[in-house]
Amino acid sequence: MSIDLSAASEATTFEQLEVLWNKEEGTAWCYWDPAPRPCFNAEVLAGIRHLREQLPVQQIHDQADAGKPCFLVFGSKTPGTYNLGGDLSLFKQLIKARDRKRLEEYALACIDAVHLAHTGADLPLTSIGLVQGTALGGGMEAALACNMIVAERGVQMGLPEVMFNLFPGMGAYSFLSRRLGAAETERVILSGKTWSSEELHELGVVDLLADPGHGEDMVREYIAERRRRSPNAMVALQSVRQAMNPVTYEELEKITQIWVDAAMRLNDRDLKIMDRLVRSQDRIGRRLMMARAS
Repeated sequence: MSIDLSAASEATTFEQLEVLWNKEEGTAWCYWDPAPRPCFNAEVLAGIRHLREQLPVQQIHDQADAGKPCFLVFGSKTPGTYNLGGDLSLFKQLIKARDRKRLEEYALACIDAVHLAHTGADLPLTSIGLVQGTALGGGMEAALACNMIVAERGVQMGLPEVMFNLFPGMGAYSFLSRRLGAAETERVILSGKTWSSEELHELGVVDLLADPGHGEDMVREYIAERRRRSPNAMVALQSVRQAMNPVTYEELEKITQIWVDAAMRLNDRDLKIMDRLVRSQDRIGRRLMMARAS
């Protein structure tokens, strides 16, 4: 089935994305709830692209001007799943149809989303990826785009794209290399491995580990602590981070064009392997929908 990216982008409400502003915490809690599969479909991406419109911009600036740090938290409403990444069914459809233009449109929508997370929607916001379930491919990239990652113990994260002869092209290299350096980044990407949150914490990818079911509690505790102790320093460091070690939109766009070119070179064997992952996304999606209906 074809997905109309332009129609989703023009939507005024986004049922698969919920944004809650807590003034006392100085925090916008952003939860995606994609359907029918827990991946980045067009509606979720459009919701993130328009996220700034749902934020109290003046309040955020006022708090920052008063030396109070503010935060943007990205989490998931899908039990056991943060996000399974790109819409692989759409990828396969567009590659087989040789529709480079629409594949590029989807890829650019993805980097719009990760760049917004990385820059805090161009507001004085520190972004936090709250990972309480499996994060694969673009799901892991979405967490990496955030300024920090809080993950629950036992969570699985990985970049499986190499399995079907591709690479994660929506920011993984850029964000990981800022944390790990180029050599270690390539080792992680080329491994195709699924990593536990504990392993990634040891590597320095995950910043804070929480016990299962307590990820949100840890985020709230961290926010309260940062707003209580040295809040002015926290506001300043957010500006320093963006000034000294930015991942620019231009960088993401160049890498995405390489990804689109590589995707268009995939052969039938590669697409058959991708199809196995599509079926996995579908199974998880059906299981989640049945659980919600019961």
